[in-house]
Amino acid sequence: MSLTSLNIASGDEASCPAKYIKKLKEILSFPGVSGMSAAIGLQGHFASGQPNLAYMRSGLDLLATTVLPIWLTEASVDPQPSQAEYLEEVLRESYSHPAVEGIIMFSGPAPAGFNTTMLADETFKNTAARDVVCKLIQEWGTGSHIATADNRGVVDISLHHDDYDVTVTYPLIHWKPFM
Repeated sequence: MSLTSLNIASGDEASCPAKYIKKLKEILSFPGVSGMSAAIGLQGHFASGQPNLAYMRSGLDLLATTVLPIWLTEASVDPQPSQAEYLEEVLRESYSHPAVEGIIMFSGPAPAGFNTTMLADETFKNTAARDVVCKLIQEWGTGSHIATADNRGVVDISLHHDDYDVTVTYPLIHWKPFM
């Protein structure tokens, strides 16, 4: 279950974090809901002007008290001269919060109809916003990992969405299949 009615970017009293938590507790108290997995999905549409990161942070802190995983489900910043700078601030604030487990961008190229955080212009050239996203993905990337399987042969690794080359080795024989 994910609730996505809260816009963490606005100071809208109707969608404040306290009301969100109240509604979440009400939903989780319904019969038959116990044991059901739940998470919080937050829209993050930031209008023109500098984002209120203090409001965003305090909202995330309050929602973190639910101990549910939080995802910023629609991160976007309206077009403006400082869009790339503000987008970076929003993404860094989200990524650095310990309760935030993921960020989903609400963006794309202009020809596809995106009119807020465009990653490519009408000629499919990178925008400054895309340059920020690429820089942060590179900075926050998972890099290489060496892992050892447990006694059941299972390896559990958390990775960012990307393409990966995986090499599996089995030490008792000299065979390295490539996946």
